[in-house]
Formats: sequence, structure tokens, C-alpha cells
Amino acid sequence: MNNVGNVKTATRIVQKNHANSVQEFQSDICVVGAGIAGVSAALEAARLGRKVTLVDSLPTLGGQAVNSIIGIFCGLFSNGQEPYQFTHGIADDILRDLGNAGALHYRRGSWTSVMYDEIALSRWIENAVHEAGINVILGAVLRGVNREGRRINSIDLATRYGDIHLIANGFIDATGDAAVAWQAGLPCREPEGGPVFGSQMLVLEGVDSDSIPHRDEVVGRLKERGKDYGMVRLDGFAFSFPGRGIALVNMTHVETPLEPVSAAQKSLEGKAQADIAFNYLRSEYPEAFGKARIRSYGQLGIRQTRWIVGKQQLTTDDVRSGTRFPDAVARTAWPIELHDREDGYVWEPYSDDHVHYVPLGSLTPPDVDNLMAVGRCIDGDLAALSSVRVMGPCIAMGAAAAHVFDLANGGSVHEINIAALQERLKDNVERTY
Repeated sequence: MNNVGNVKTATRIVQKNHANSVQEFQSDICVVGAGIAGVSAALEAARLGRKVTLVDSLPTLGGQAVNSIIGIFCGLFSNGQEPYQFTHGIADDILRDLGNAGALHYRRGSWTSVMYDEIALSRWIENAVHEAGINVILGAVLRGVNREGRRINSIDLATRYGDIHLIANGFIDATGDAAVAWQAGLPCREPEGGPVFGSQMLVLEGVDSDSIPHRDEVVGRLKERGKDYGMVRLDGFAFSFPGRGIALVNMTHVETPLEPVSAAQKSLEGKAQADIAFNYLRSEYPEAFGKARIRSYGQLGIRQTRWIVGKQQLTTDDVRSGTRFPDAVARTAWPIELHDREDGYVWEPYSDDHVHYVPLGSLTPPDVDNLMAVGRCIDGDLAALSSVRVMGPCIAMGAAAAHVFDLANGGSVHEINIAALQERLKDNVERTY
């Protein structure tokens, strides 16, 4: 043994055994995916007294809300000049705490959205999950799902520190890609006829917020001059965070394939597109962006890739007509926002009094009794899903899944008391103040 100062510097030799050691964990509920829907599900389940494990393939919590720097809570409020809040639960806590910290900015108009500081949201999520006593497994890749008949009894995870076998009574698929359902051998849906494009987000600092033009002007000039710079997407926005000299930029479109080599390549292409967008903004709007710098690139943001086949599919007609389902678990008035072409997207907004709902049946695969999907991998047709995969209804879906499992109490999610569920979720499906 050697000493350097007061530090002991002894080492030992170790060697991996041929036998592959596996750690085993048990929980009441396992949530796979730590984005905003999964975090909502995990926190709500913990508040209901359930032992919860939260798993994510990234080394950090927060999913796309934090790591792709979405930067805006969408679908959280009704339309019009006097909006009310659609979703409560952890949404109330986030709005209160980040608001008190000066880390929010409300953008009002025909629809209300809320800009947030992604670092503040990240720390809020980490603190809330830690204080709730939730077991967290990060950097964990889902290797397999073990299913017997109508029940999933465990999942297998690979981490850099070794493999994990996780047993639970209920599983919530918040992966965004329906990874749990897919690995369980359940039917899933994918876009037909081409991809739905994701976005590479940028955060700029050193921005003159007062000089940023209106979005309509930005889009108009993009359509006229964007191709001269090599822009792929000829619309988008640069929203400022007043008083901070910061702007959130979304002016890219990138394919998001479910294949590892192509996915890595597309993430590099996304950053290249973002650099072109930054050059465009500095050249076309020097007063606003001439002194700006790139503070951060988000991970490639994914909109729609693969999702479950549920007991019920939410349709475009349901969204347009505002169908009020007897088993509604979430609501929003966010437009159909379908990014199905490279240079632009479909934007179909609704009236001030419009509300559309998410039915429980779209969260529940019919062939298993203890799996629910939340977030962007619930069952909907392509356009309908584009209107409910935003953060407001995703928070509500996560909370709903926790309450469904609490009511099922080890039984089937298909056999719960819907009236009891509706009573628990009334703030997220009925409250208008």
C-alpha cells in the first residue's frame, strides 16, 4: 500500500466471471420512460402509496421535455383570450414552483403555451422523484419483456454496470416508441407511406429579444429565402424568453427512424440543419441574432414513430368533433400538428370553446391485463395522435395510468370501476377554473 499525502492508493485486480450476474428488483409499478408522461405516472403512483421503479435509457430524467429542449408546455390550456387549465396534478406543482423561480413565460393569444427553462424543469423533476422515494434506473436498455398469457411479469434491462431483472405487478409504457408493447410481442402501429419528422431544437443566448420579428414574418421570409441558405424546413419559429436574452429555435425537420445506425446518422444531420438555421437567423435578422451564440443543442426531438394498438383508437373525427368519451382520462384543444412532409407541416387549429378528449381505451392494449401506454405511444390515427402527444395531455395520461393500476390493485386494467376513475380524474377532464 502506498500513501500520497493522506490518501491511500492501494488497488486490487478484478476479473469478470463467466457467469453473468443479474440484479433483481421488485416493484408494484414499473414505469419505462422518464419523459413528462412517465414522470407524471411515477409521481402519481408514489403519492398513491405504491412502490415505483422509473426506468430510462438516458442517463438523466426528463425525456424529451428536458433533453430535447422542447422548451414549451403545449396543450395545457384552453383556447381563447380567457383560457382555463386543462391538466392539473404535477402540472400545478411545476407551474407554481418554476413560476416562483422566474423560470416560466406565458405566451398568450389564440392559444396559450408556456415557455420554461429546461434546466429548472430538469432539477424540479429530479428533486420531485427523489423526494417521492421512487427507485430510478438510468442508462438502462430494454432487452426483453417476459409475458405469461395475459400478464407481463418482468422485464430485462442492460446497463453499463450489469443486467437487471425487474419484476412488477403493473407496467407503464412511457417510452414514446411503444418499446414495452413491442418487446412483449403485441401489435403496434407505424406511419404508412413515409416518416413523421422530428426537430433539432436550439437554445440561443445573447439575443436581442425586442428585435425578434413576429412568427408570421419569420415564416413568410423562410418560404421566400430559406432554400438559398440550404434550409430544409421552410417554416418554424424563434421564440424569445423575455428579459433573459435567450431564444428557442425550431426550424428543422429530420427523419427519426427506429434503426440504430440510421438514427445516429440522422441526429448528426439534425445538428447540421440547426447550424444552417442559426446562420440564416444571424444573416436575415442581424439586430436580433447578430450577437447571438448557440447555448445548447437538444437531443433530436421525436414526434411519432411507433405506438400501440389499443382497445380503442382515437380518430381524427373524434378530435375534430370533440367526442366526450365516458372513459375520458385527458383533454386538450391543441391543433392537429402533423409533421408528415420535409418542408412544412399540417396545422389545424380549433375554436375558443373546442375541447377534445383521450379515452382510456387508447391507453390499454387489449391482449394484456397489466400494461398501459401513455404519451405519444397511445393508440390514435396519425393526425389524431399529433394533437394529443403534447405535454399537457401527456401529464394527464400519466396520472390516469397510475390511478388505473391503483384501482385494479393487482387485477386487470380492463375491469376497473370507470365511475370511480372518473371521480379521481375530474380535475383533468371536467374542471374549468
